[in-house]
Amino acid sequence: MIFTLEESMKSLIHLLRRPLLHVASLSFFVNLLLLVPALFMLQVFDRVLASQSGETLLVLMVGVGIALSLLLALDYLRARLQGVAGNIVAESLSPAVTKIVIAQGARRSGRGSSEGLRDVGSLRALFSAQGLLALFDAPWAVVYVAVIWLAHPVLGMAAAGAALVMLALALINDAVTRREIEALQKAAAGATRYLEASLHNAEVAQTLGMTDALIARWRQKNAEVTALQQPTATKTVAMAALTRIVRQAVQVLMMALGAYLVISGEASAGMMIATTTLLGRALAPVELIVGSWRILAEGRASFRRLGELLNAAEAQPLRMTLPAPSGELLAENLMFRAPQGERMLIAGVSLQLAAGESLAIIGASGAGKSTLVRLLTGVWKPSAGAVRLDQADLSQWPREDLGPWLGYVPQDVELFPGTVAENIARLGEVDSGQVVRAAQRANVHDLILSLPEGYDTIVDPHSALISPGQRQRIALARALYGEPKLVILDEPNSNLDGAGEAALAEALKALRGQATVVVVTHRATLIQHVDKMLVLDAGKTQHYGPTADVMKAMQQKAPQAVQPGGGGALVVAMPPRAVPPAERGASQVEREEKVS
Repeated sequence: MIFTLEESMKSLIHLLRRPLLHVASLSFFVNLLLLVPALFMLQVFDRVLASQSGETLLVLMVGVGIALSLLLALDYLRARLQGVAGNIVAESLSPAVTKIVIAQGARRSGRGSSEGLRDVGSLRALFSAQGLLALFDAPWAVVYVAVIWLAHPVLGMAAAGAALVMLALALINDAVTRREIEALQKAAAGATRYLEASLHNAEVAQTLGMTDALIARWRQKNAEVTALQQPTATKTVAMAALTRIVRQAVQVLMMALGAYLVISGEASAGMMIATTTLLGRALAPVELIVGSWRILAEGRASFRRLGELLNAAEAQPLRMTLPAPSGELLAENLMFRAPQGERMLIAGVSLQLAAGESLAIIGASGAGKSTLVRLLTGVWKPSAGAVRLDQADLSQWPREDLGPWLGYVPQDVELFPGTVAENIARLGEVDSGQVVRAAQRANVHDLILSLPEGYDTIVDPHSALISPGQRQRIALARALYGEPKLVILDEPNSNLDGAGEAALAEALKALRGQATVVVVTHRATLIQHVDKMLVLDAGKTQHYGPTADVMKAMQQKAPQAVQPGGGGALVVAMPPRAVPPAERGASQVEREEKVS
């Protein structure tokens, strides 16, 4: 379930309430104990030195020792609770944010952004920063100023003025650096995204000698980050230095004022030292907040962005569990428009498959086949129309409930780090019987046994141990794991050799009547095993119906549409679509890849 902003934040606040209340309670006792050194100085100057009593000094030192020991324990416990709060933030937000990031990556054809997870990391780091504890200590400045006021009103007024000056510096620091820090975060995230995207194409960059050009562009983006970072760092450092100097200056003035009162006979030396110490303690949290302002500001910006991310995610209310589907598939007048006002990628496509029927989708490159497939899986949502599985709109199925009933092999097959068996089991608990059965249904059991460790062979996404064709066949076994009722294959034979394609054809033949199958292909070796065909052209239905009827209609319309292919197979050759002048320079495929 994807939570809304309100639900996620309410849950987070509820989880944080107890540890933060404990931190606030401990801050109360910590700050009370921090009064002890000032009281010690007051007693030493006004009593011990006046009475020359070593016993009094010893008793005072024992009392201060006990107080400082308690302070050590409570301050340590407070810091540990702060870390616990950070872990709660990460554990509470990470699942919801990860689901959103994965869903966004699926809508962008696998090109998701991990910025949301980086924001969760920034929030976690915030709860490890000393600046956050300073926020709990800062309100105690009022208490310290009040104690100083009780000692002497003139010293109290001076302390209040000093506190207001430090508060003004903190507010000025926020006003001066807020926009720069947010712009810096945005630029740094853009540079990181560019590098992540480039690493996905590392093989192409290395092969074509593009590495230097790639690095040059990345350095250019980093230079933009540096250009923003320098003025931000200058302002931040300058404000931190100014705050430290002002704090030292007001303490010197406080001591000078206290000394004047001592000379005038209105205060004692102990009072002068104690009030100066208390003022330093009152101003220390403000100085620490200014010094840690960048971390605090980044945490605040991350919290806001996470709120926007969670708020923008479409909430899926808790739905009643639906019975297992039989596989009946219905698409009603599907329309899908790419963002930014581009033309329709899918325009009025409808289809209907009874449980156990199969459909082949063919068409020229850029005809909208992959877009239609993503709509049929429910990963993309149509601009209009609906996709129904057993009369239930796919939006009514939670993905966790729908996933086991779906089998899917995308065009670009990716296996996950782990063993072959774990990949076939969809990273769940490995049921050996079901894993082997899925591999046998995909006719890939013998191939897996030929791997170095068989089903226990470790899959490395960047290793050449398993070829693209083998990955595609293992992905088919993953799609057939369990008892899927709807199997969707997007050009599952693009990397297969003759033996692999024959095994795929046998697997499709065996699926007839057991699952509803939709396959995107150009090969008649697969078409001959399906019940219906759908021919797409520019996102519109050109032909749809039983396979024999569609093949006959295509032959009548264009005798060269069905041509003999290599190895005795028939290749369905769709005539190229005339591209209007306004669309030249950007293919349909490129428009599909830009969909998010």
